[in-house]
Amino acid sequence: MEETSFLGFAKEDIKRLYSHVFENNWPFWLGGIFMAILVLMIFLWNFPWGVTGGYRNWIEWIGYGVKIKQDVPDLSPLLHPVSASNGGIILGAIVSALLSRQFKWQIASGREYLKGIIGGSLMGVGVSMTGGCLGGAFYSGIGVLSLGGFTMIIGVMIGAFFGLKLVLWEVESLPAPKQRPQPEKSEGFDWKKVHPGMGIALFFIMIGVIYVYSYFDQAKIGGLLLLGLLIGIVMHRTRFCFVRVFRCPLMTGDGEMVKTACLSLAIYALGSSVIKWAYMQPDTMGVYQPVGLGTIGGGILFGTGMILLGSCASSALWRMGEGNTKIIVGLFCFSIANAVSRSLFMKWDIYSYFGPNIFIPELISWHVTLPLYALFFIGWALLANWNEETEKFVIF
Repeated sequence: MEETSFLGFAKEDIKRLYSHVFENNWPFWLGGIFMAILVLMIFLWNFPWGVTGGYRNWIEWIGYGVKIKQDVPDLSPLLHPVSASNGGIILGAIVSALLSRQFKWQIASGREYLKGIIGGSLMGVGVSMTGGCLGGAFYSGIGVLSLGGFTMIIGVMIGAFFGLKLVLWEVESLPAPKQRPQPEKSEGFDWKKVHPGMGIALFFIMIGVIYVYSYFDQAKIGGLLLLGLLIGIVMHRTRFCFVRVFRCPLMTGDGEMVKTACLSLAIYALGSSVIKWAYMQPDTMGVYQPVGLGTIGGGILFGTGMILLGSCASSALWRMGEGNTKIIVGLFCFSIANAVSRSLFMKWDIYSYFGPNIFIPELISWHVTLPLYALFFIGWALLANWNEETEKFVIF
């Protein structure tokens, strides 16, 4: 047997590990477990996870910078907690895309950009009604035991149905759009060769930035940046996307992401139950998703828009991180539509018509809530399996 030095063995082992981690996508279920753990950390660290507030902070500063908005926004993007988390997700996705040599500017057709503009705008108005996107209102809503998270499922499913019908009409009635040429590979230096090194460098730069936050007594913001960085890596490596929970059962019958969401939400809900029941965080924290017109009507708008855009607001962060220009355009419109519609809804005082915010254990007690949660997740997963076999809900 040939003798191998420790350094030689370690080098080969690291190569194999690198290949497993960054040259292959991770399974959905693993992403679901990691996501639940990381968002529970965010919940303990500060608040339930969401992304919409960060987008709104960015667009408010842009509006102030171009003199559209007169008042200075309350917090700098560098000190806004949701902005820090969102920035971490984008940078984490960039790190992952570079390490896996998958970073590439993706150019879409004019029609796709138009769909992104319309879809992003619909989503922006929708989240003003629901109290958050699929990450904040659906995932965190159900995770922190808000009834509004469940009613949002109804609206988003209806919206996804409408969105897919529009896509089906487009495919059947309109000529295929001309694909814009992608950036040609340079005959000179191959940047992909240095992408892993750039990814490693960016990762350690971000660790340094986190220490800088701590040095200036902003450890909470630094912690959110770190957790966002890890979420970005996980979402990119697993291609984790909440849109697939609602789109795939109707489009192809695939229920893998539904089962992943059930697993992830079960962990999230169990963890948040411990946190709230033990009074580590207020029991109604994160319960701001209205039950009624807000989550159903807003969910319909959001669900339609996400199909046109091809992403929700949370998964769009990691898609931006790998260079998707359609998503960047769509989310710019999302941010504007959200800021404008939210301001108008507040001005017209119509939020009271969207429905009450209901904390489920307050309604039916802790002892009934948790068994019902378990039954719901089991039932939804079984329904997804049945649809995979029968394609009863497939409309394509």
